[in-house]
Amino acid sequence: MVPEIDQSRIPKHVAIVMDGNGRWAKRRGLKRTEGHAAGEDALFDAVEGGLEIGLQWMTVYAFSTENWRRPLDEVRFLMRFNESLLLRRRDDLNERGVRVRFIGRRSGRVPRRVVRHIEDTEALTAQNRRMTLTFAFNYGGRAELVDATRAIAAEVAAGKLKPDKIDERTIARHLYAHDMPDPDLVVRTSGEFRISNYLLWESAYSEFVFTDVLWPDFRRENLFAAIREFQHRERRFGEIQEGE
Repeated sequence: MVPEIDQSRIPKHVAIVMDGNGRWAKRRGLKRTEGHAAGEDALFDAVEGGLEIGLQWMTVYAFSTENWRRPLDEVRFLMRFNESLLLRRRDDLNERGVRVRFIGRRSGRVPRRVVRHIEDTEALTAQNRRMTLTFAFNYGGRAELVDATRAIAAEVAAGKLKPDKIDERTIARHLYAHDMPDPDLVVRTSGEFRISNYLLWESAYSEFVFTDVLWPDFRRENLFAAIREFQHRERRFGEIQEGE
C-alpha cells in the first residue's frame, strides 16, 4: 500500500509525456542520446510503480511525428533504441502480465524491422490484462485525427456510413486504439507547459500535472505524487456542482 494514495480513486489511465532527456544529458556534459538511454530506467520504474498500485492503463510518448525533424544521428539512435528496448524488455513485461501496444503510423520512414518487432511484441503480450502499456510511436494527435477522418470518408464513399450519422462516437471508433479509455491524468515532465500534439482528442477532459523533474530522474514516487495531486482535484466534465 502506497501512503497517502486513495486506492479507491486510482486513475484508470495515466498518460505521460517523457520530456527532458536532452537537457538531462547536457547538464552532465553528455550527448543527447545518452539522455534517451537514461530514460529507460525511469520508464520501467514508473511501470513498476503503476503495477504496484493497480494502474490499468499507461501510455507514454515515445516518438512523435515531429521528432523526424531532429538531427539524423539522433533519429537513428531513437529507432535503434526503441527496437533494442523491445527486445530487452518484452519478455519481462510479458511475465509481469503487461499487455504492450503501439499507437501511431507504422508506414513511411519507420524501418520495417522495427515494425516487425512491434507486431511480435503485441502478439506476445496480447492476452495480458494486468496493465496495458501503450507506446505512442511515430504518433501525432493531428495525424491520428487525419487518419480517422480518412477512414470515415472511405466508409461514406463506400456507402457504409451516412454523413448525418457521424458523431463523436464515430470519430472515437476510428482512432488508433478505439478501446483505450481516455486518460484521466496526463503528466508532463521537465517543466514544460504544453501538450505537444499528444492525445488531442482523448485528453479533452484529462487532468494535467506538470513537474520540473527531467524524465531520466523520474521515478515511481513522482508518479505517485502526480496521482495524489489528481486525487485532490474535482472533475466536473463541463458540469457545475449544486450550489455554485
